[in-house]
Amino acid sequence: MTTDHDWITTPITTPITAGLLRGALDLEPTEHGLLPHRLPARARRQIPDGQLAMAEAQPSGVRLVFRTRATAVELDTLPTKLVYVGAPPRPDGVYEWVVDGRPAGQGSVVGGNAKVIDLTSGAVETRSGAVGTLRFDGLSDGVKDVEIWLPHNEITELVALRTDAPVEPAPDRGRKVWLHHGSSISHGSDAAGPTSTWPALAASLAGVELINLGLGGSALLDPFTARAMRDTAADLISVKIGINLVNADAMRLRAFGPAVHGFLDTVRDGHPTTPLLVVSPLLCPLHEDTPGPTAPDFSDLGAGRLRFVAMGDPAERASGKLTLRVIRDELARIVEQRAAEDPNLHHLDGRGLYGEADFAELPLPDQLHPDAATHRRIGERFAELVFNARGAFA
Repeated sequence: MTTDHDWITTPITTPITAGLLRGALDLEPTEHGLLPHRLPARARRQIPDGQLAMAEAQPSGVRLVFRTRATAVELDTLPTKLVYVGAPPRPDGVYEWVVDGRPAGQGSVVGGNAKVIDLTSGAVETRSGAVGTLRFDGLSDGVKDVEIWLPHNEITELVALRTDAPVEPAPDRGRKVWLHHGSSISHGSDAAGPTSTWPALAASLAGVELINLGLGGSALLDPFTARAMRDTAADLISVKIGINLVNADAMRLRAFGPAVHGFLDTVRDGHPTTPLLVVSPLLCPLHEDTPGPTAPDFSDLGAGRLRFVAMGDPAERASGKLTLRVIRDELARIVEQRAAEDPNLHHLDGRGLYGEADFAELPLPDQLHPDAATHRRIGERFAELVFNARGAFA
């Protein structure tokens, strides 16, 4: 900690931090401070695997927001880095600052805990590390609203917030709250930073407050996720369904339709008239006509390149195996059927966000996930199609 400022420490405790934190559904007290979660405790107790437990604790869309005259800010955090055996080190998670709505810088916290994952055996080991400090200075001494966006892909425990002037919660600007659920693509996959995931970009362009329940590998129509959405205050809701169901080979067509109905029914129990948008899968040639499961190709892992391959057989569609085309058709049918009694339910074909022409120009580097430029295109398209005067979120 530096000493060239008269620092004021804002305690990292649940009542205080909750007033400054947006985008999280729960705050868990830890030995060091608080861990933001994107699923509530009741849902976390029902999580069946480590993948979802890790994904929901990565704070995609979570940010500290406060009003202050401070010229310098320090944030102590304890990150948990992912280390893959046999692969080059991953870059440190990116924190981004936004001041009065404008990008103002970024940084990282080195060190921290390490979760060491052996992709070939599935073994996971956690190694303890030290708290690190992120510093941001050179701010004007006038009153301003500061946002610190936490890394979208790195578990982040909040330990201490220091400023050289008092902080208070930023005032409510009357912006609508958009609650979104989707896969790793919505989580952020290979986005450049937390404000550059496609949902964060779309929210910024539309002037809405984002709660991002994009959960890498885990958009699987889980009932506990539907209940979390049911119980979360929101003005606009979207669910992006499909790719993870194929990746995991999680169900057949017979189970898929009722599961979609059940998920939407649960969301509607808490939000009976809220605009609700169902988004079908983006184009992904890997699984357009070939079922899952999806498997990683480790042949270039040592060079830092991971690709994915489809393990299913197109002939298995006859037995009810899901592909992206099958899912798109079924989602369109379900939404059309339900919309006869639910005028606030809408459908968007995901290929309108990323389709064949986009794939030709901006191919998916690992055959599954968009890169940073593609995140920007998807976010801009979503804002244009959904938030315009004739869109689902007009």
